[in-house]
Amino acid sequence: MEYYKKILRFAKPYLNYGYLNIFFNILYALFSALSFAALMPMLNVLFEKDKQLTVAPVYKGIGKLKDYFMDYMNYQVTQFAAEDKMKGLVLVIGLVIFLFLLKNLANYFAMYFITFLRNGVLKDIRNAMYKKITELPISFYSEKRKGDVIARITSDVLEIQHSFLSVLELIVREPLTIIFTIAVMFLISAKLTLFVFIFIPVSGYVISLIGKSLKKQSDDVQREQGEFLSVVEETLGGLKVIKAFNSESRFYKTFSASTTRFFNFSNKLLNRQNLASPSGEFLGILTIGVLLWFGGKMVLVDKTLDAPSFITYMSLAYGVLTPAKAISKAIYGVKKGNAAAERVLEILETENPISEKTNAVTKNTFDSEVNINNISFKYDDEYVLQEFTLKVPKGATVALVGQSGSGKSTIANLVTRFYDVNEGTISIDGIDIKDFKQESLRGLLGLVTQDSILFNETVRNNISLGKEDATDEEIIAAAKIANAHDFIMDLPNGYNTNIGDSGNKLSGGQKQRLSIARAVLKNPPIMILDEATSALDTESERLVQDALEKMMRNRTSIVIAHRLSTIQNANTIVVLQKGKIVEQGSHAELIAKDGTYSKLVNMQSFE
Repeated sequence: MEYYKKILRFAKPYLNYGYLNIFFNILYALFSALSFAALMPMLNVLFEKDKQLTVAPVYKGIGKLKDYFMDYMNYQVTQFAAEDKMKGLVLVIGLVIFLFLLKNLANYFAMYFITFLRNGVLKDIRNAMYKKITELPISFYSEKRKGDVIARITSDVLEIQHSFLSVLELIVREPLTIIFTIAVMFLISAKLTLFVFIFIPVSGYVISLIGKSLKKQSDDVQREQGEFLSVVEETLGGLKVIKAFNSESRFYKTFSASTTRFFNFSNKLLNRQNLASPSGEFLGILTIGVLLWFGGKMVLVDKTLDAPSFITYMSLAYGVLTPAKAISKAIYGVKKGNAAAERVLEILETENPISEKTNAVTKNTFDSEVNINNISFKYDDEYVLQEFTLKVPKGATVALVGQSGSGKSTIANLVTRFYDVNEGTISIDGIDIKDFKQESLRGLLGLVTQDSILFNETVRNNISLGKEDATDEEIIAAAKIANAHDFIMDLPNGYNTNIGDSGNKLSGGQKQRLSIARAVLKNPPIMILDEATSALDTESERLVQDALEKMMRNRTSIVIAHRLSTIQNANTIVVLQKGKIVEQGSHAELIAKDGTYSKLVNMQSFE
């Protein structure tokens, strides 16, 4: 129930729908009980001559309300049946039909209002999950497979709707139907009703035994679904490599192994869940059978119950079976939904290590310098950077070079605060970046990465990502600076052309120039370029490099470079090796030293 309470907090905005649902469920339960009870006067008059009343009954107080109600109904039916028995029959049939009409109208309105609550909760859970997914740091997704996260926001949330939220339809209606029905049954025969209660704890115990293992089995199903969705996601992302290395069969084996496990887990879960309806129905029929024996004895032997009352009583008892079965299925649903709720809440309740202080600073200008002061950082156990210090004055271009794994890209991740340093500080204009509002910090920064991350939208929407209110003139100006305008105009619909998933309709150089145009339009005072030209051919590199040089004019830039020819004009070049600075200076100064940088330049000149 703990998970259930946490999920139900999303129902608060929709409580009015919940109250209306409860109101109509009360009416449904009441009319459900009365629709069966209405048969009794007809049976009394038609089959028991001594129950016919020719004189209207007198009300004798609340204690005799049952007798008064039954006598009044008998009197009305007797009056109609006096002239023609069929009139009395038609009266009672009309009453029963009318009560069933009211019952089903109440049921419709109850379902109508609960629909808004259920779907509203579903929408808000999904929105909360998406918001949390975007808030969580990059490090969270190095531990979680993307397919598993997708499974949680899709199938797990749907499972909550089918299991947890379906209980909302039953939580008032079915128990009240049982309560009202049993109340009428108690009025007809207290002795017989008390006998029924002996079997209720037995039925409950059997149902609980069946449902105990449902949560674990459901957890296995949900987890395995996340596994094969991850395989699908990785397959689509790496399809070129899979085909190039003829690895289709290998990935198929991995996927089919996962779906086989899913098949087995699902069979165990559903077969256990499928026991709910037959076991509940069998226990109900068993109770009916015992009632027929015990009640029949009261009618035929003890003469303590008349036949019409017993027939009505049995109709009511059988009418209890449907809500009882629904409740037993709902109990299984809650147990099954616990696993899905746990997986959803794991995301929603994950603490974000990249926290924002309550009095965080908002700053829209960059005035003096970026200061990376004696920082150390590790992703796992080994330090990637150790006692690293660097100052980037306003207007300067600082380039970071070094072999792969030396910590260059880590600097970009730390300055943008995708990760927090383990030791030391990073400050902008003397303010620790941990003291900034994250939105404010990233508003000062522009990022162009080696992998051009574009979205399945138009060229216009991709460029204006960081400035949604940008005018057409601003977008075109940014594209011209990025040397992208000409090729954009050659596209079928110009700036309104959809570029496909991840921009796959464009070449590598075109995608990179759109990324640059996006950064230019944002116009941040500090630019971080993470190996922005390393994946390009020579011609594309020339166009992109020209675009980068235009963009970096009069701007503070941190350039992470693989191709050293692109950073020779940098004010300062920092050479990294295993997370530490081994050389620092201008291109000419470092060449003159004939050290690590000079060797790197000579190696690339022979490539």
